[in-house]
Amino acid sequence: MSEYCAYTLRVNGRDREVSDGWLGESLLWVLRERLDLPGAKNACEQGECGSCSVLVDGSLVCACLVLAASAVGRDIVTVEGIAGAIDGSDAVLSDVQEAFLTEGAVQCGFCTPGLIMAVHDLLDRVPLPTDLEVREAISGNLCRCTGYGRIMEAVWTTVRLRQVGGQAR
Repeated sequence: MSEYCAYTLRVNGRDREVSDGWLGESLLWVLRERLDLPGAKNACEQGECGSCSVLVDGSLVCACLVLAASAVGRDIVTVEGIAGAIDGSDAVLSDVQEAFLTEGAVQCGFCTPGLIMAVHDLLDRVPLPTDLEVREAISGNLCRCTGYGRIMEAVWTTVRLRQVGGQAR
């Protein structure tokens, strides 16, 4: 049996063909290098930093720890999909992404996609989280620049906007 194969992944609502894929490739590698979706970042490759976070069947996962071939038949959403972009096209930012910009929660930007995915995941499950729930939700994401204060403000800004019927996701 060959170690290389072709398969299809459902990414951001669209079927994407992976040709000549190695069965041992991580979902992170395939998203970035084969499907040209660079939003998830490659940092630790050990599931420790959260920079590669994506949703697989609605669950937040570190894409560096998931074999791409094991995601066949599953629904994958990347930070590009949160914004509504497919294949790098222009898209309107989500409310969480807008709040990150407004509150200055992006500095170097390396951790930002993973944090945005974690915040979306939390607020989709818990619309009015406690401070502890927010801190737990983002605890798997390492940021060396912001000190997390502005990130927390971005979360609260999003919560307030959603409460008053602000910008839709």
